[in-house]
Amino acid sequence: MADRDATLQLVTFQLGEELYGIDIMDVKEIVRVQEIRPIPNAPAYVEGLFKLREFIIPIINLHKRFHLKKAQLDEDEELLSGFIILDIDGMKIGIIIDKIERVISIEFNQIQPPPQMLSGIGAEYIQGVVKQNDSYLIIIDTQKLFTAKELQKIDEIRR
Repeated sequence: MADRDATLQLVTFQLGEELYGIDIMDVKEIVRVQEIRPIPNAPAYVEGLFKLREFIIPIINLHKRFHLKKAQLDEDEELLSGFIILDIDGMKIGIIIDKIERVISIEFNQIQPPPQMLSGIGAEYIQGVVKQNDSYLIIIDTQKLFTAKELQKIDEIRR
């Protein structure tokens, strides 16, 4: 990341009851919910594969990964559901989100270290938190979402 006086642009989204953010530089694109082809014997958090143009993209269900309940959305909010396509170590991986929010800029000095446990997500996956009104924006560190072994398994599934 840039120097500490700079700002960080985040793509924010709802997952369960919490608001999360991912560095915009890790986001390749955001797509609406599409049909996913299930893969037998895949890890429980791998929903399946999704074809986007010439790419076969594994789709990860963060609800299952982090043991979160899906958000209760109304019909209009359902239209904002979809996948965020990330680039993790050169591999495109999609994550299911309940609702896309917006792109925001925050200053690095606003980011606080993550609490040890936050809504089921371990601190090892969190880059930091930003206090917003009476809640927190949780910044996910996409480079730590999966171990090297998990990435290898996901890549094998994709092939």
